[in-house]
Amino acid sequence: MTAPNDTVADDDALYVLTAVLLTPAQFPSVLADDYPAACATLALEPYAEGYGLVLGQDGSGARWTVVVDDVSLVAVAIAAWDCGMEYDLSPDDRSVVCALPGWPLPVAVAAPGVAAPHDPLPDPEAEGTDPAPLTPPDTESWGPAQRRMGADEIAHQWSAWREQIDDETAFTTPPGGESPGTGTGTGVETGPTSGAEAAESGAEAVPEGVAESGAEAVAEPEPGSEPDPHPGVEVQGEVDAETETGAETETGAETESGAGSDGPDDTAASPAADALSGVHPGVRRALAQAHDYIGTPPPPGRVRSSFATGDARMLRADGPGWSLVARTDDIAFVLLDEEPGEVLPVGRGTELPKLLKALDTLAVRPA
Repeated sequence: MTAPNDTVADDDALYVLTAVLLTPAQFPSVLADDYPAACATLALEPYAEGYGLVLGQDGSGARWTVVVDDVSLVAVAIAAWDCGMEYDLSPDDRSVVCALPGWPLPVAVAAPGVAAPHDPLPDPEAEGTDPAPLTPPDTESWGPAQRRMGADEIAHQWSAWREQIDDETAFTTPPGGESPGTGTGTGVETGPTSGAEAAESGAEAVPEGVAESGAEAVAEPEPGSEPDPHPGVEVQGEVDAETETGAETETGAETESGAGSDGPDDTAASPAADALSGVHPGVRRALAQAHDYIGTPPPPGRVRSSFATGDARMLRADGPGWSLVARTDDIAFVLLDEEPGEVLPVGRGTELPKLLKALDTLAVRPA
């Protein structure tokens, strides 16, 4: 395929390396908390049908992200690559919406026979108006992008993370005599990668397939394999989502897209916010705001549901300063902007199952 005439030379073919979907149900979390905000990051209209993002290099080795509206074609290519099959992804020029310099995600492949990946030179005719090249997030820091990517990594490696939690011995009984599982326990170190490392491991399930370029992929761990240890990431003691009526929660920070932080009372308690002594206030805030989504649905993509084993669903929810990942038949994990690299489990108790069921009802799902 070739990129648009106004961005890349007519005869300069794009060597396709990989692709990702940008739809309400599946989009790179690195971009934003929800689908409209992710589109805004790329200066795109948030059409309900979504887009495909094709990442590749031109003949000089420059990185380009080509946005196409042929979502089905890109989805077929990703499915083929995920199955280990070759697929020549060559969208028709008429489906190209725009071409953006750079890549928003790390790509572990390169086109053979061309220069190493680099940002394209500015167009002299643009007189300084070209968009800044897209760049992956900094894996050495912690922020909203890394927090969301960490939650994605937990969803992709659920079994490895769940094994770190010992339901029988890992939790202590909080003040007041509640049963184990409703309070906080001692933190334990875990092996799976942090949110920052998720960027390098290809969070968002970026396929490793090769299209017309014949590029060679760098081997990545299988989805079910044990990730590399990372001693700086800790799983904190589990908390229960149950609470007493009238409990207080902390005020949430502003979100990147601005959604989810407004409303008559962001700090009001909900049946899903835990007010027990010792529970992290950020967890209480996240659960309360997630519960608020039930009465006031958030922007598309803020809550997403995907397949899990059996009859369960895997839930991903994001809000101002927090991300939640859970199985509808199990516990949940919360990541917070204010707790770099830490993962906070939430026990099922009596209220979490109700919250997860309600969130799954309003979540968007892959077609």
